Amino acid sequence: MKKRLAAVVMSVCLGGALLSGCGASGDAGSEQAADTEAVSTESADTEETGTQEAGASYKVGIVQYMDHASLNQITEHLEKELDAKAEEQNVTFDYENYFVNGQGDSTIISQGLAQLKDDGVDAVVCVATPTALTAQSTFEGTNTPIIFSAVTDPVGAGLVKSMEEPGGNITGTSDALNTDAIMNLIFAQNPNASKIGLLYSTSEDSSTQAIADAKAFLDDKGVEYVEKTGTNTSEVSQAADALIAAGVDAIFTPTDNTVMSAELSIYDKLADAGIPHYTGADSFALNGAFLGFGINYADLGTETADMVSNILVGGQDPASYAVVTLGNGIATINTETAERLGYDLQATEEAFKPYCSEIVETKTAENFDD
Repeated sequence: MKKRLAAVVMSVCLGGALLSGCGASGDAGSEQAADTEAVSTESADTEETGTQEAGASYKVGIVQYMDHASLNQITEHLEKELDAKAEEQNVTFDYENYFVNGQGDSTIISQGLAQLKDDGVDAVVCVATPTALTAQSTFEGTNTPIIFSAVTDPVGAGLVKSMEEPGGNITGTSDALNTDAIMNLIFAQNPNASKIGLLYSTSEDSSTQAIADAKAFLDDKGVEYVEKTGTNTSEVSQAADALIAAGVDAIFTPTDNTVMSAELSIYDKLADAGIPHYTGADSFALNGAFLGFGINYADLGTETADMVSNILVGGQDPASYAVVTLGNGIATINTETAERLGYDLQATEEAFKPYCSEIVETKTAENFDD
């Protein structure tokens, strides 16, 4: 599945440019097939239904921003659902030769997307906001559909005009975060919290609105907050040290891929300092944070695959295909970290219940078991 990544990395290294970092429409489907040399769909049944004929094959590019538990989970379930849809509809989704792991590196992502464009993929799936933004630029002026996944604020990022009517050749699924709910969890656990740490990356568009919402919540409550940021694992670790030194009572991080990739390196020191880390995805809790709150990323991958199928096989027009959002109320508690923090797990879960649709328990591991 990872053949394309090796080619992209080789191209970047040879170029010396490797940088460090992190409504339906049958016409739209027909135009896309013509542009990318997909199997012809000229049968009378196809014209009447707006769908592609049985036996058609589609090249699907998948560009994952970086390697970490949540994004890996999305891609895994995206691929599983594409396989299921292929069998169900008697078509082929070829994604194995068109996968790029961007490793959080803008150069690898740009090179990978340029290669996918040259390969004539029939659609490109972008996992996380930075890959979607680069794809939008790379595929500008083409008919190639872009289907994003795990984009927290598609409108704010400039990817779509609105959630209901994207308005371009791009749509997808969102992991929009209910920041107020996480703030409520902090004070449900510790009503006397008087100083909250905000830990995030300034390079993550997904963090911008959530951090603004957190500040507004804390301002209204009259609670002090301390901001610390980092653009890589080393900087995030230093930022965590600074928050510990500042004596914060808890730390909040939204759905921030940079901090997520560093969680395994900071959770231990936060637990030792007695500081709970409240975060915007279950993968943080899997990697040691006290709590992850938000959606089920496996379901997000499945929904994204369904959108790919509906666009390529069903002929739906991305411009009028509403962005899909999922229920946003699953609290995932790391029971090992809770014990280290001295929390009574039963009492904590009772305090959280009014603010959650579901409470899940996990233990520290590198990746989800599926």
